[in-house]
Amino acid sequence: MTFVIENWWLLLVAIASGTMLFMPAMRGATATGMSPSAAVQLINREKAVVIDVCEVDEYAAGHLGSAKNIPLGQLEEKLPLAVKNKALPLILVCQTGARSGRAVAIAKKLGYEQAQNLSGGLRAWRSADLPVVKT
Repeated sequence: MTFVIENWWLLLVAIASGTMLFMPAMRGATATGMSPSAAVQLINREKAVVIDVCEVDEYAAGHLGSAKNIPLGQLEEKLPLAVKNKALPLILVCQTGARSGRAVAIAKKLGYEQAQNLSGGLRAWRSADLPVVKT
């Protein structure tokens, strides 16, 4: 007990460093995100389905080549029709990653356990110099 009292700062440092180590894991439990390069690998290796949850006009302005457009407001009703195999990996995309983060929660509620968010959305995809299709 004397050691703890005399070296209280060591205990404080241990608690602070432990907290910093677990914070990313705690954030990851609520929102699943992946980098553009990880998304490319998932698309190529595991035939992941890409769903763009942007509105129709945003989708037309630019989207991932293989992406299907289902606006966020229609996701719950249209996702089961668009992606019947719930075992396939699902990558949800929007402009910045905010709407697709909410879309991941909806997809998981519908049973798509491998649903993931493209962190940074279409902006991160463009920043990585990956191709964008306009319609």
